[in-house]
Amino acid sequence: MTKRIPLTPDSVRCSTCGLGQFCLPVGMAAEDAGRMDELVQQRVRLGRGESLFRFEDGLDAVYGIRFGTLKTYLELADGRQQITGFHLPGEIVGLDGLGRSSHASTAIALEDSEVCVIPVRDLSSLANHLPSLQRQLMRLMSREIEQDQQMLLSLGTMRAEERLAAFLLNLVQRLQARGFSPSEFNLRMTREEIGSYLGMKLETVSRTFSKFVDDGIIDVKQRYVHIKDTEALRRIVNPQTCS
Repeated sequence: MTKRIPLTPDSVRCSTCGLGQFCLPVGMAAEDAGRMDELVQQRVRLGRGESLFRFEDGLDAVYGIRFGTLKTYLELADGRQQITGFHLPGEIVGLDGLGRSSHASTAIALEDSEVCVIPVRDLSSLANHLPSLQRQLMRLMSREIEQDQQMLLSLGTMRAEERLAAFLLNLVQRLQARGFSPSEFNLRMTREEIGSYLGMKLETVSRTFSKFVDDGIIDVKQRYVHIKDTEALRRIVNPQTCS
């Protein structure tokens, strides 16, 4: 059940959070990061499968993921989900709705998760006085545009093997930056969800995973993945650079 948690004087704040290098305070001077503490006054705890927000809900806040994993998706006319992203600790969700004042997607927890609530009105007001916050918001929005472009490239030109290899490399890079193993991890998303994100059928995702196992590139046990040959994945994605 979704639970709202008010912050106390003893709670970890933006200026002292270990995820600050990924979230809004990144690159800020200590004084500016301290002012970010005023923004976040509560967190929301989600159980697996619970929604943080839904498409076209009013945009009152954006959210910084403190722990856990979320997916965002759009629902198609026939009821299918088109997954638009998988989001890890330190990442901000909800930014895609800033231009329309309502959420542009639905966000669901893939595991027990907790997010920091960042009220949009307060964020906008503080950004008017903090150039460093303005720059960070621009970087975050630019990153979202870049990710959208990479996804269009993937869907438009990449074969199934290239798409899955690029997905695994991107996930490993993001997990490693957060202090996790660069070669072993548990997938929080199902293969069907990976297929939705990559524009692949479930059968194609499973077949491609099996091929990577047969080729000695990875080991897979249910959702546990061990990447044995990272360079092989890189060669699949970009054979000319790695040759």
